[in-house]
Amino acid sequence: MGRCPDCGSWGTVEEIAVLTPISAAASGRAVAPSSPAVPISSIDPGHTTHFRTGVAELDRVLGGGLVPGSVTLLAGDPGVGKSTLLLEVVHRWAQSGRRALYLSGEESAGQVRLRAERTGCTHDEVFLAAESDLQTALGHIEQVRPTLIVVDSVQTMSTAEVDGVPGGVTQVRAVTTALTMAAKTTGVAIILVGHVTKDGAIAGPRSLEHLVDVVLHFEGDRSSALRMVRGVKNRFGGADEVGCFLLHDNGIEGVADPSGLFLDQRPAPVSGTSVTVTLDGKRPMIGEVQALVTAASTGIPRRAVSGIDSARAAMITAVLDKRARMRIAQNDVYLSTVGGMRLTDPSSDLAVALAIASAHRDIPMPTTVVAIGEVGLAGDLRRVTGMERRLAEAARLGFTCAVVPPGVKDAPAGLRVLSADDISGALRVLQTFADNGSRHVEG
Repeated sequence: MGRCPDCGSWGTVEEIAVLTPISAAASGRAVAPSSPAVPISSIDPGHTTHFRTGVAELDRVLGGGLVPGSVTLLAGDPGVGKSTLLLEVVHRWAQSGRRALYLSGEESAGQVRLRAERTGCTHDEVFLAAESDLQTALGHIEQVRPTLIVVDSVQTMSTAEVDGVPGGVTQVRAVTTALTMAAKTTGVAIILVGHVTKDGAIAGPRSLEHLVDVVLHFEGDRSSALRMVRGVKNRFGGADEVGCFLLHDNGIEGVADPSGLFLDQRPAPVSGTSVTVTLDGKRPMIGEVQALVTAASTGIPRRAVSGIDSARAAMITAVLDKRARMRIAQNDVYLSTVGGMRLTDPSSDLAVALAIASAHRDIPMPTTVVAIGEVGLAGDLRRVTGMERRLAEAARLGFTCAVVPPGVKDAPAGLRVLSADDISGALRVLQTFADNGSRHVEG
């Protein structure tokens, strides 16, 4: 078959040999197990001890570090900084007295050495091999005997034992299976670099994510230095953590407190701005919403958003127009976040609404106020998960007042909580700020 019946592309159908079940499974005969089953309480948990990589933000996402014998898949867009991050990892690994092997199938050894020189990641315990053949790579592993292996990337590795082109479904599955078997038998931790498609999904067969123990996504915008490592799957810890990094010309560094990256530092409050606290995984982060409301330049009002879901922004605008009697349906509304942050959490609805109202009424909100809550179509305000953690983060960063839905009982010391039942109540709080200034907030 030359043409795929699903997508219509030519030359994309590959033949995969199917192994037929034989022996005991087919005949129904029982086979004596090589090792008996034991109580789960008698198994030593020390075999899954985490060893820190030395990169604190990556260790946070991994649940404490790399586990011996584990296979980790790190996927991301081209040029986002995957190789730079992993060079930093093997460098820190070698600095702690452990040996690492970097297998590069995309670049020559000289190219990797130039990047290592530029980022300051050269160490005698970091071994480098430019190799794309699986059998030769396994030979390097037996010869070097490292405790950490980086394969950059799994789509460039190939083996002569199966058919198919490098990067194809059959080759990627065979290479990943062989490397996983090597990790389990030798106890060495392996990090695989994976390519992504134009839709952001990991390239190759879907079974690739099932074969490995940990799946990480490396995200970032080309126009910003901010990079995020997000956990998708983790057999040794939580899969909802996120690590923040800054990519520079001379390397990459972790950001332990990224909240300051998403705030626009200004000496005086400006109308059309509002601050919220979002949860990315388990990490609370401060984000700022900026809004601009102007008269429509054409007959059709414009809605332009950046970093905020356009559907939710349109919904909040409609709620303000209908429930709060704010005639902004015929105005142009522009919404944006600071620092390239993406606010997908519904907890930012109240901050978006207050930013639009602040821009429409030209009333600045005090810089020490945060707004947290979800806005319903009826104009009601709803509580969101992790409210205590969000308020604690706001208090830690020096905020003195929080506008939240009703039901919040415990507030951190130094943080005053103002409850509002609906969007009209939240706008009355905004008007109170305008009438009394920051004295109301500080008092």
